[in-house]
Amino acid sequence: MLLVLTGVTAVSVALLAVVNDLTKEPIAQAQAKALNDALLVVLPPFDNQPVAECKTDTIRMKDPKDTTKVTLYPCVIYEGMKEGQLVGKAIESSSLGFGGELKVLVGFTPEGKIINYSLLAHTETPGLGDKASFWFKKGGKGNITDSIPGKKGLHVSKDAGGTVDAITASTITSRAFLKAINIAYQAFIGETTVDATSSATQQVTEEPESDAQTAATQQADKQVADSAGTANNRKE
Repeated sequence: MLLVLTGVTAVSVALLAVVNDLTKEPIAQAQAKALNDALLVVLPPFDNQPVAECKTDTIRMKDPKDTTKVTLYPCVIYEGMKEGQLVGKAIESSSLGFGGELKVLVGFTPEGKIINYSLLAHTETPGLGDKASFWFKKGGKGNITDSIPGKKGLHVSKDAGGTVDAITASTITSRAFLKAINIAYQAFIGETTVDATSSATQQVTEEPESDAQTAATQQADKQVADSAGTANNRKE
């Protein structure tokens, strides 16, 4: 019996290894295509190879309550060049959202204005937090394009000094998204060590909504949506 189980385990491991080898390259190709497509969205036209020429950097964020504690946020910097001139930089950064890691690619003009962004990966709630993929774009309620995050950074309007409209019932996701944008800006300007008064660190000190508050807000939004749907049906 033991020999049979050992044999089955060995075969299973071998099969998993084969499947992994077969899927590794297609997955890598799909990820590379997604990144290249995103670069075309967030940068002006360029004639170089940003991916091949990319650089890496790490933002060191100090804990506002204990500056001896530092959290590292790796970033990837892609420079867009046109006829030898810099036309923009795209920064890949991430932060922790409501459902897990939220990875963003944000494009900046040489002057630091946000051109556009692409949400590369996330595990946010469908229909709520996943609205980050468009909510902060031009025409969206929380539009951040043409903004320069600066030293103070971008923050949701619920927080002190914030002016950005958060995604309805997804304040935690909104804060995480803006934190990733602020981290990207720090990488853009080359400020790799962020202290307690910086834009990115201010985001960390915000108190997230409790599960009860989030659930209550979501329920309220659902009631509003249901009411709106009923009103529209009556009009028809």
